[in-house]
This record gives sequence, C-alpha cells and structure tokens, in this order.
Amino acid sequence: MIKISRSIISAAAVCVLIAGVSGCKENGTPLEDAGKKIDQSVDSAGKNINTVVDKAGKKIENAGQSMENAVKDNKN
Repeated sequence: MIKISRSIISAAAVCVLIAGVSGCKENGTPLEDAGKKIDQSVDSAGKNINTVVDKAGKKIENAGQSMENAVKDNKN
C-alpha cells in the first residue's frame, strides 16, 4: 500500500513538472515563476505525505506486533 501511494505521488509530481515546463517557454515570465512555486509546493507536499505514510506504516506494524504478542500470551 505504501509503494502504491508513493507511485501515485511520483506520477502526479511528474505530471505537474511536465505541465510546468511545457507552459513556461520563456525564461523569467510570470508563468515560469508560478511553475517554480508549484514545483516547490509539490515537492514539499510529497515529502509531507511520505512522512505521514511512513508514520502510519510504523503504527500499523506496531499494532500487528501487539496483536501477535497477545495471541502468543493467550496460548501460554
């Protein structure tokens, strides 16, 4: 699930970058500046999403480990 989310984020970031590059043919235009800001926002959002996904994954792993330990304790 984490790999799928990262793939989707990566694909979205590539699409935004392609759209930004194709829309900015001249250097120093307002479109180029806007494209750079969008790129920075996408990069930042991607990093934040990865952090959240990683934290959620760790919590799920911990919950699974707790359940496994509880089952082992009940067997004894």
